[in-house]
Amino acid sequence: MKRFSNKYVAEAQELNITAFMNLMVILVPFLLITAVFSRITVLELNLPPLNAKVKEQEKVKLQLELVLREKTFDIQDVNLGLIKRFERADGNTRWDLFKNILVEIKSRFPDENSITLLLEPGVNYKTLIQVMDNVRSADVVQGLSIETVELFPNISIGDAEPLTSKQGK
Repeated sequence: MKRFSNKYVAEAQELNITAFMNLMVILVPFLLITAVFSRITVLELNLPPLNAKVKEQEKVKLQLELVLREKTFDIQDVNLGLIKRFERADGNTRWDLFKNILVEIKSRFPDENSITLLLEPGVNYKTLIQVMDNVRSADVVQGLSIETVELFPNISIGDAEPLTSKQGK
């Protein structure tokens, strides 16, 4: 039998991970701080069916449409035509006056909850979202308090017909 000598037996050396732990202590908070947190908002839309047929009803019901044009918003009814034209000046929209018109329409037709937004091709996405936000609800002053009133939460979207020379700009 052979004998093993003590000179070949070595003790296990410990790994020095202090530098690595210091790096992780700095790196993890840095990555958490610089991460981009995004919020996704889902908007529910009611799109009309492709083969929609108009059913005649005994009672005339308001079918409100809002035509978004570059310089105007045309509030109209399918049956009656143009109700109100709201002028916009170079992208600056007076949302308070726009909401006042919608609140007045809602006060005359309190049961109506639907509106159709018809867009011209030149209307940008930001304007569409702002209109959708302003059409859903409005803040109304009641006495000494401000109440949020639901206007037209059921929103449908479509394409606007181009203006003809008879309709004017």
